[in-house]
Amino acid sequence: MNDALLYSAGEFRKRAGNQNGGPIEQSWRNHGDHLLNPDLMPVIEGLRLKDAAVLVPVVDDDDGAKVIFTQRTATLRKHSGQIAFPGGAIDPGDASPETAAIREAQEEIGLSPAFVEPVGRLPNYLAPTGFRITPVLSVVRRGFELQLNPDEVDEVFEVPLSFLMEPANHRRGSRVWDGRERHFYELPYHERYIWGITASIVRTLYERLYA
Repeated sequence: MNDALLYSAGEFRKRAGNQNGGPIEQSWRNHGDHLLNPDLMPVIEGLRLKDAAVLVPVVDDDDGAKVIFTQRTATLRKHSGQIAFPGGAIDPGDASPETAAIREAQEEIGLSPAFVEPVGRLPNYLAPTGFRITPVLSVVRRGFELQLNPDEVDEVFEVPLSFLMEPANHRRGSRVWDGRERHFYELPYHERYIWGITASIVRTLYERLYA
């Protein structure tokens, strides 16, 4: 299969519905950067986690799919200035993680739900910051116009799916937090630095769909 077909939105849609690695509900332990930090597991399991959802928006292009990312503003209380997927907490009025992720994408970057087709989920990402995050996989049809919420998002950019699904681009980094060295995935892309939760979700996407 040539790269244009392998990394097309159509192939992504098919793989999202036919994932490797067992049932999503039972496989969160097998993915994520907590595997790089085994001491975090008992900490995470002892937390009362709040539910959240992020949208993984894969744009349908003839020359290969692209993935939309946001650059968060420097003034946000959590993960300020970092690269992320659109998303946030699941509100009581949200019918599902899909509803929450699509709503948040519209609120953050003005992505109209009319262009978004949910095609699957990834296993939850359990963050030591106290969130249980459901990554919602989606195919996005071209023709949308974005309007960024300046209180939350500084920039939006796209990265080829082919780059993200190349394991040679998945590096491992580390920093010291609270006196302990923490390890994480990182994916430098030109002047962009994708790391932490977002990079871990990308890594899980590779392991479930393309490994």
